[in-house]
Amino acid sequence: TKPPTPPRPRRLLRRLVLGLVLLLVLPVASAAVALRLAYGGEPGSGAHSRGRDAVWLGHAWVDGRKGDADVTALARRLRSTGIRDLYVHAGPLEHDGTLPDSAYPKARWLIGAVHEAAPGVRVQAWLGDELATESPDGMRLERAATRTAIVASTRRVLAAGFDGVHFDLEPLHSGDAHYLGLLDALHRTTEAAGVPLSVAAHQIDPLPALHTVAGALTGHPKWWSWEYFGQVARRVDQIAVMSYDTATPLPSLYGGYVARQTALALDATPESTDLLMGLPFFHETKPGHLAYAETVPAAVRGVRLGLSRADADRVRFGVALYVDFAATEADWAAYREGWVTPG
Repeated sequence: TKPPTPPRPRRLLRRLVLGLVLLLVLPVASAAVALRLAYGGEPGSGAHSRGRDAVWLGHAWVDGRKGDADVTALARRLRSTGIRDLYVHAGPLEHDGTLPDSAYPKARWLIGAVHEAAPGVRVQAWLGDELATESPDGMRLERAATRTAIVASTRRVLAAGFDGVHFDLEPLHSGDAHYLGLLDALHRTTEAAGVPLSVAAHQIDPLPALHTVAGALTGHPKWWSWEYFGQVARRVDQIAVMSYDTATPLPSLYGGYVARQTALALDATPESTDLLMGLPFFHETKPGHLAYAETVPAAVRGVRLGLSRADADRVRFGVALYVDFAATEADWAAYREGWVTPG
């Protein structure tokens, strides 16, 4: 009997390529199946707005480009929603944490006009900046002077009359202890003023330690660990998950992803903290975001499914709409029909 003929180099190459394809395709296919399954079923009848929703508003509301007629129109729109909080862009912060009063010259006018036209709606100062976590330029939270300046900037915007402060600092890597220390200092400030401290949050690892793998391969961890998300949530009054820019290619997969994120966030967030899930009120197609896939109807259905499965009776829960200046009437209608008064 002759010994087996050794595989030819071309045959070895084909086998190697096939093995690599299977290594790549099978996990992706499995993830897609899991997300599609997560999008199945029907949400519970109690999965709807609790009147704790929010919307991000652009800088035009505090720099003089908006007027009384705009506030009247905004108040009219809000009456058919569950929106309680407006995150009004009052920054961005300088990299050293400072913020000049000239950044929000019309803030007092806006706050007074909203309070009159839409009683009960809170106007929060949306402050943010790019962190120097993945590039040499940006804010450095490891510097104590920067954190001190951020707290001082917070006191200044609250002195201007804002009903709270909402922070969005990106890209913020999971486990950043300096951020936790900053939140502790900020919460003492907002608590003394009797107003909420709110933050925008990264998504949670859909698989254990995925942020570590992504960081090692790309330098951009993207996700937070479930444990770190909980550490942040316990230090604030309100946390809004930026549950968009997911790179999912189909509405059903995006909705399944949002359902999973909602469940993870509910498990990590104490009942004393308002948890809001972000809805994509924008239509830009770019790397990581496909507008035809990340739709408001898919996101709303995902939120309702996740809420129904994880904590159907959670009271301090809502959605946050990003962002007003890119929204269409179809987006607003999908939010109202799918979340405020679902059929």
